[in-house]
Amino acid sequence: MATPPDLTDPPDLRADWEEIFTTHFAGIHRYIARRLSEDVADDLAAEVFLAAYRRGYDASRGAVRPWLYGIATRLISRHNRSEMRKWKALSRTAQRPEHSHEDATLTRVAASELTGRLAGALARLNRRDRDVVLLHALGGLSHAEVAAALTIPAGTVASRLNRARKQLRKALGDVNPLEDNHG
Repeated sequence: MATPPDLTDPPDLRADWEEIFTTHFAGIHRYIARRLSEDVADDLAAEVFLAAYRRGYDASRGAVRPWLYGIATRLISRHNRSEMRKWKALSRTAQRPEHSHEDATLTRVAASELTGRLAGALARLNRRDRDVVLLHALGGLSHAEVAAALTIPAGTVASRLNRARKQLRKALGDVNPLEDNHG
């Protein structure tokens, strides 16, 4: 398997700022929006790139992409209480009967993002396991990129992901939510 180009020759962040921003902003924004909300993503994605620019890029850290996702994940952790409320609310949304147009709309929106059971299962994971799962599933990061983003060993990523998958599978009735089961 070939090494992605950004893992072999990391760019100088300040010199290549426009290219880095253009290349990575949409993915960072999407990751944050899927974890928190579209409204929060606008502000936090901007904060990610502001923090990245201010800190400067240290090429010894590896690729730019996981570094940016690591910054995003740390900013998300600051908003952890809001995130936990969202997962718990999504879980309750799927369980309550619909009595109004607003309830029906909320239920459809919640179901389109995550099922209530998955949201509840994600809320019950410990923060470190949830970060690994969401960086992998929502951010599309490889094990190596998750390790770089969270500055943890790749083996730790694998064990956390394995533990989280088992917990999620159990909560969802032996269905793996991180795999496409459509055939």
